[in-house]
Amino acid sequence: MADPMYRQIADDLRRQIEAGELPPGAQLPTELELREKYDASRNTIRDATKWLITRGLVETRPGQGTFVIERIIPFVTTLTGDPKTASGGEGHTYIERGVPGGEAEPDYDREVMVSRRTPQASQPKIEIQQASALLAGELSIEENAIVVSRHQERFIDGTPWSLQTSFYPMSLVERGATRLIQAQNILEGTVEYLRDSLDIKQAGYRDVITVRAPDETETRFFNLPDDGRVSVLSTRRTGYDQNGQAFRLTLSVYPADRNQFVVKVGEVPADPTAASANRQS
Repeated sequence: MADPMYRQIADDLRRQIEAGELPPGAQLPTELELREKYDASRNTIRDATKWLITRGLVETRPGQGTFVIERIIPFVTTLTGDPKTASGGEGHTYIERGVPGGEAEPDYDREVMVSRRTPQASQPKIEIQQASALLAGELSIEENAIVVSRHQERFIDGTPWSLQTSFYPMSLVERGATRLIQAQNILEGTVEYLRDSLDIKQAGYRDVITVRAPDETETRFFNLPDDGRVSVLSTRRTGYDQNGQAFRLTLSVYPADRNQFVVKVGEVPADPTAASANRQS
């Protein structure tokens, strides 16, 4: 039995996409043009378009039309690291390696550059605010206590890749860690800075990972479809000092269409699959 008409049309359009006849970013013919080309009804054309959308081949943009999705090469990030140095937010910077950008975690920075891709980050945006119930609970401080937040936007090859915000109790600034409230990159990383300035040594950290729909700000920054079909992964990393006291909380957001994650435990050889995935063809 022959496939329904909408599937035949969808298969033909898919073939054109895979063959490069409709390249990434190209606009599909209008609904009227497709109806005339395939001698099909409006509903048949719309069903074919929906089939392509559900398979992540095209997307509709209100008031503009339907476009072939520009595929992004995923980047594989290793979440595990040295408990004494891993940041999850701020660490050795791109500037130290001659690449413009901000305070990224050492493993992230290293992995991006080893894969022959270019990492970048915005200058940190500093805010002084009252701790929410979540922040107070994670940092073991009173709700509404004053905290410092350091926010950055991160990119790979110019494409928005993640958002991160790190929170620190204001008491750290009052004790002398004044660079936390300066809108400048901390080149050695905040973990090392707090160790050197206040003798706060990170002994370990806890990660909590959730999957959810992006909010409006995230949808706009990552240029995601506004129907929520591309989820984001949100990581919450709480760092603890040598006395078991939480001293920082880093929230990171990664869109699922361009990020993959690896967790390593014990002695594990390098993963050639991940390395290959991180390299552009």
